[in-house]
Amino acid sequence: MRNLNSPLSPEVWLKDLFTSKAVQEGAVIRRKARDIERFAGMARFMAEVDRRGYQVAENAGQLIIFCNRAPIRWLTPPR
Repeated sequence: MRNLNSPLSPEVWLKDLFTSKAVQEGAVIRRKARDIERFAGMARFMAEVDRRGYQVAENAGQLIIFCNRAPIRWLTPPR
């Protein structure tokens, strides 16, 4: 579902997201799931994440995007 009030197309929004300094440095970024859905669409976003070989975790409506290909190791035991 694209936000018709946004001046940015989904392609431009994704380009802006994935060309940020944090992404270029292989860092971690966070975005609200509803914003991703609103501005780009979850399917398009996930396709771009997959194309780049990144990983995403979701918690409480927030998506944590690991902008590198390093393995993720959870430090808390599963419940």
